[in-house]
Amino acid sequence: MEREPTAERVLRAYQSRYLAAPDYLIRAPGRVNLIGGHTDYNEGFVLPLAVDRAVWLAVGAVPGDEATIRALDMRNDEVILPVGNVPHSTGDWSDYQRGVVWALLEAGLRPVGMQAVFASDIPVGAGMSSSAAVEMAFVHAWNLLGGWQLEPRRMAHLAHQAENDYVGVRCGLLDQMACACGKEGHAMLIDMRSLDLHHVPLPPQAALLVFNSGIHRSLNNSSYNLRRTECEEALARLAPHLDPPPVSLRDIKLRQLEQLREHLPERLYRRAHHVITENHRVLLTAAALHRGDLVTAGQLISQSHRSLRNDYEVSLPQLDLLVDEAEKAGAYGARLIGAGFGGCVLALAPAGEADRIAAQVAERYAAATGSPPDTYRVHAADGVSGEAIG
Repeated sequence: MEREPTAERVLRAYQSRYLAAPDYLIRAPGRVNLIGGHTDYNEGFVLPLAVDRAVWLAVGAVPGDEATIRALDMRNDEVILPVGNVPHSTGDWSDYQRGVVWALLEAGLRPVGMQAVFASDIPVGAGMSSSAAVEMAFVHAWNLLGGWQLEPRRMAHLAHQAENDYVGVRCGLLDQMACACGKEGHAMLIDMRSLDLHHVPLPPQAALLVFNSGIHRSLNNSSYNLRRTECEEALARLAPHLDPPPVSLRDIKLRQLEQLREHLPERLYRRAHHVITENHRVLLTAAALHRGDLVTAGQLISQSHRSLRNDYEVSLPQLDLLVDEAEKAGAYGARLIGAGFGGCVLALAPAGEADRIAAQVAERYAAATGSPPDTYRVHAADGVSGEAIG
């Protein structure tokens, strides 16, 4: 596991705080989703990749039923929480670790006492799954300390349960699966119903650019849960008219949606239209990448953004501006990533033009908004891992 500056900072902080070396150093990557916006909780298809930005966690086992956790990114804020019983929610950053403890106990797994320090170079609130990376880092830490040998998908499920049922964000499993199962140089085509996963090679002539709009969004404070409820309502209205009744929007064909449009309010029709058409775009994009057809993949990615903007209504003018400027600068395509409502835009660009495109987009966005976007070139990375120390 190649260490990065954040990892070295975490190791030094652990040694300083606990006067000992940790047992393990954990790396849990963030993710970007090439295409497949809001399809995961509709049992559809997604095409994410783990990226070379990560949460780094230094951790050691200690006797007792408590975890002492220091967060370097929170001004060295430190919490002590129980691990032998369900900890109470405090509504702060530590709810992610508390949720992991709850999920492990629910699964019959007893976390050991630990002392830990963690930090991240994943932008928070930018749609790159910083929360899922934190959850996965701690699930894997307790997995290693407990000697459980949990499979990556099992760890993803536990982290997902923590976020859904403890933190209260009704996200799909995409983020945790990407963090758990990433492969260097590849995206992942995931069927979110069966969890079948196929690694899709990314052509070497492609570059992935992420532009942060600077608009922080929190899924707890957004309309994310409402969008999920709207999909459930659309499904409930359509199901009585179809034989066999669909289990999710993924089961409904576009022609069926059009035939039954009169049974849906316009708002619910547009939500369903996005999900159904987005699933088709995901499969076409994976096939295009297999062929090395970046032009077609880019066109599909841009179509995804327009659908998220018009049908799903999760974009903002600043995100639209970044997409427009990326396309004008020569990107194959661009779209918002994450849930929307702020955060980042991902552009698929020619590798040889990546620096020029990034600079041009940043300049034009700054001219329009008064603030340049943080810009990252990301690469597909391996999933969560741990290194024994000492």
